[in-house]
Amino acid sequence: MKLNPLAFTTGLLLVMALAACGPAGGDHPPASAARPSGPPPNIIPAPRDFTRGSGAFRIAADTPVIFSGEGGEQAANFFIEHLKVTPEVVLQKPREGQPESKAVSFVQVTDAGFEPEGYELVVGDSGATVKARTPAGLLYGAVTLWELLTVTPPQGGVAMIPAVTIRDAPRFAWRGLMLDSARHYQSPEYIRQFLDWMALHKLNVLHWHLTDDQGWRLEIKKYPKLTSVGAWRVPAGQAPLADIDEKTGKPRLYGGFYTQQQARDIVAYAAARGIRVVPEIEMPGHASAAIVAYPELGVPGNSLQAVPSDWGVYENLYNVEESTFTFLENVMTEVMTIFPDEYIHVGGDEAVKPQWEKSPRVQARMKELGVKDAHALQGYFVQRIGKFLNAHGRRIIGWDEILDGELPPGDTVMSWQGVKGAIAAAAAGHDTVLAPSPDLYLDHWQSPGDLSPGRSNTLSLQMVYGFKPVPEVIPDDQRKHILGIQANLWSELMRTDNRVTYMAFPRAAALAEVAWSPPERINWADFQRRLDPQLKRYDKLGIGWAREYNVEPRARRRVSHDLEQCGDGYVLSLEDDAPLEGERAVFLVNITNPCWIWRDADLTSIRSLRATVGQIPFNFQIGADAKKIPLQKPEDAAGDFEVRLDGCDKQPIATASLEPAQSNYGLTALPPISLGDVSGKHDLCLKFARASVDPIWVIGGLELIGN
Repeated sequence: MKLNPLAFTTGLLLVMALAACGPAGGDHPPASAARPSGPPPNIIPAPRDFTRGSGAFRIAADTPVIFSGEGGEQAANFFIEHLKVTPEVVLQKPREGQPESKAVSFVQVTDAGFEPEGYELVVGDSGATVKARTPAGLLYGAVTLWELLTVTPPQGGVAMIPAVTIRDAPRFAWRGLMLDSARHYQSPEYIRQFLDWMALHKLNVLHWHLTDDQGWRLEIKKYPKLTSVGAWRVPAGQAPLADIDEKTGKPRLYGGFYTQQQARDIVAYAAARGIRVVPEIEMPGHASAAIVAYPELGVPGNSLQAVPSDWGVYENLYNVEESTFTFLENVMTEVMTIFPDEYIHVGGDEAVKPQWEKSPRVQARMKELGVKDAHALQGYFVQRIGKFLNAHGRRIIGWDEILDGELPPGDTVMSWQGVKGAIAAAAAGHDTVLAPSPDLYLDHWQSPGDLSPGRSNTLSLQMVYGFKPVPEVIPDDQRKHILGIQANLWSELMRTDNRVTYMAFPRAAALAEVAWSPPERINWADFQRRLDPQLKRYDKLGIGWAREYNVEPRARRRVSHDLEQCGDGYVLSLEDDAPLEGERAVFLVNITNPCWIWRDADLTSIRSLRATVGQIPFNFQIGADAKKIPLQKPEDAAGDFEVRLDGCDKQPIATASLEPAQSNYGLTALPPISLGDVSGKHDLCLKFARASVDPIWVIGGLELIGN
């Protein structure tokens, strides 16, 4: 039988709702009384219950694949398609029927003993059978069966599965990844691929971040400028500004958007893989792109000329006119026709209030609405949109800040500022999803030796695996409100699809196990054992995962990532703005204090230093911190590269003009810089004298040159 993907979505919502009503903290009782000893099978996430048998089942091209019930054909096809890639066993098309000997069977059952999303897999000499009550459960059984087949390479087109019985179900109902398509647009083809990879980890929620200051990505037919204007921007930096579009005579625009049909196709594709898609339409802040498209939505007196390309927190908020609420309700009406999920994410984070507080018109509206201050106005704003969605059978979910108002019953809080939002939400009787920074923010490096763009403080694979999804301070009677966990892929520093993949995997595997497996199965050493075959699967599937790096200092050479940063501030690993196509250089820099220290540089027999430098745009909205950035008048109008000895407060022992690099958008090798008559080991402090914060001059590489 054919499965209607949208009907599957509706059924999955019921599955999720039932799962969310499980015992405290998402900890379901065991499906069987016996808990086996010994390591779990080589699958991720680790199953709840398993029993090893004797013998094995042989799978080859002549092995029949049989299905019955809703979701059976979907699971069977998913299994067959993935076997083509790894372990490269090609099976015949599935057929409908009852299980038979020497076959792979997918069977939907009505047994109430099966939990939502749960499944049973029995492998023996006579065949392999997956049973489940829901389409999602059948799919997860297919994933587990595929994983078992990939551990040992096939011989002569024949694969063997050791006999095993697995009874499995997830710990949490919400096992999610957030994909930020607003900062950088990902192609629909990539998103479908990403959904495939999520399904292989039994992850079941794609939180799709579709609007922000830097882009509006979803077609809204009533307001076409949201995408014709709001989906496009000129990237920051001199190189994009110099890239003139011959058709317009202006810098070429960067961006993209998803038509409503493309979004519906993605929703259906996700549903067929057991994945909900929860759209996020940000409000009242992170609204710059929408305000550029329709200026009447902004606070009077705060004009925007173009969709901005800076990262950080803008002050631009929607105004609170009735016409603006009408706009948002019209937008939500169209959003609801595309996304059938019960949840609509309304953002609510980082809505800084200066524009509201300074606006006479907004102040007048506050009096009309009986709202005491700008803080309470955000609460009113969220409540009003929430009531509209509730009236249409939907629920809102938002970041921590939606707790600041009187949050209506039934609304859900996504905790990002650590876990405090989850604690407060549960105490107030609200459901919550834990997605805390920095614990589950995948824009951080995975290892300190990484040279990729990202936040420089490390969030290792082991740190993700060690995340505790149930804060101990939440009382037992409130733990039922914890729906689950989610990791976030904020894409400011993920310009390409490949970069998203690199930052997501294999940390998504750690997230998946923490979200799915019972607490007693969480074991770092055993996870590492099972990760090895998982990484081999990644290679077969073309998943460009992040390796962990060991930092091995070079004797006479350094790149910026090898150097110590000066002082506190915003230390980021940033990509160059050139070349426009292909690989770009990456620099580690404290954007509020661009200064590097080469500790214990051995200057014995060294006479000069060769420096390669670059320049990147200062495109960061960091408020008052930008005014604290140290500047000094350079000797050369273009700027100076300075070398200090044994202290950044000392006078430079050598300088070099940046004039050769001024008009070069890529890396520039400066002429060798004489260090004079210096010997022994010293700390080299390396800085740039510049008159303005933009651009940020950065170090690409350093080399000590001997006699």
